[in-house]
Amino acid sequence: MIRFQQNARPRTDTPSHQFAIGQTVRMKSRTGLVQKTAELFQIKSRLPVKDGSPQYRIRSEQETHERVTTEDNLEPADNPVITDNPAVANNPVL
Repeated sequence: MIRFQQNARPRTDTPSHQFAIGQTVRMKSRTGLVQKTAELFQIKSRLPVKDGSPQYRIRSEQETHERVTTEDNLEPADNPVITDNPAVANNPVL
């Protein structure tokens, strides 16, 4: 049986969104996958928290669809791309 507590305080431990609507972000690289350095996304909307991480609807100029992802998969686009290949680091458009 579920009981609801009257006059309960609202939960305040919900994580807040780190990124703003319109901000440009990049997907974090994952182990074993090649990171596309030129693939940038724009935050289109903020969505509710899922599994403790705020969600976002994002879109890339190169794609015709939008994606939904959690904040832990994103990083600001102004972060430098870390790579072991100096040619890619000097020319990230490759």
